[in-house]
Amino acid sequence: MHDDHGHDGHVHDGHAHEGHGHSHGVSRDADRKWLAIALSVIAAFMAVEVVVGVLAQSLALISDAAHMLTDAAAIVLALVAMRFAARPAGGRYTFGLARAEILSAAANGLSLLLLAGWLGYEAITRLAEPTEVTGWMVVVTGLLGLAVNVLAAWAIGKANRSSLNVQGAYQHVLMDMFASVAATAAGLVVLLTGWARADAIATLVVVVLMIRGGWNLLGESGRVLLNAAPAGVRPDVIGVDMLAADGVVEVHDLHVWTIDSGQAALSAHVLVDEPADCHLVRRELERTLAAEHGITHTTLQVDHHVRESADEHCESAHGQVHRR
Repeated sequence: MHDDHGHDGHVHDGHAHEGHGHSHGVSRDADRKWLAIALSVIAAFMAVEVVVGVLAQSLALISDAAHMLTDAAAIVLALVAMRFAARPAGGRYTFGLARAEILSAAANGLSLLLLAGWLGYEAITRLAEPTEVTGWMVVVTGLLGLAVNVLAAWAIGKANRSSLNVQGAYQHVLMDMFASVAATAAGLVVLLTGWARADAIATLVVVVLMIRGGWNLLGESGRVLLNAAPAGVRPDVIGVDMLAADGVVEVHDLHVWTIDSGQAALSAHVLVDEPADCHLVRRELERTLAAEHGITHTTLQVDHHVRESADEHCESAHGQVHRR
């Protein structure tokens, strides 16, 4: 005797799949609008910076322009991923394409690391053999680039940054803002002192920041793609809390993962004592999971525990078993 595997409660308490967990009050249309504004601003300035960087022979400016190119690509990728993620679930994709946004975040993280590697190599080469840099051109263009990046960062900041997809684009723009600051500072040093190596040193500072941002993005997106529990959620604690519910004698096959950057999910096999009502236990567990752990997307299979044949439900439990 069991509880229909808990499927009758799969959309309990008003939970549904619309919006893919966007409970932050910012719609996907609004996200796309702010990203499009940032893309327009960046694309308009990027061409100017490339020309000036070549004329001034400034690696700091060229690196900033290259990073702006990746900014634009990151935003385009984020917009495309949003479009895919908005498609309803169906066919083989029973969760929809929500993780397209996670793949976008991973791609943005990887591109930051690759770009950091190239710029780091160029900067070290410039340190060994410094190239003459036109300081005033670097300062003026760096200040203009800073203004552009501040505007772009503000626009993306208006979107939902709890989304790894949006966060990936935001990290690109944020690193570019730091690059503009570094380029301006390097231009001032060259202008006032004539020390050309300041340009390469400024680039190396940005490279360090890019590595940090790219590594964090890859780590966070990797956790989602590998079905790890959301940050701050401890499955062992959840198992203990579920076991504490009245009538529950065992919890196994407990899985907690993230569908996308805003939607946690849980499934588990729960065994209860014979007198207990499976339906009531499931509803109580759902309330506990929502109230104590913020997890509302749950699938619970609740069965009566037959003590004479304790292993009849699962030949081998996947993961830790919580048993009284």
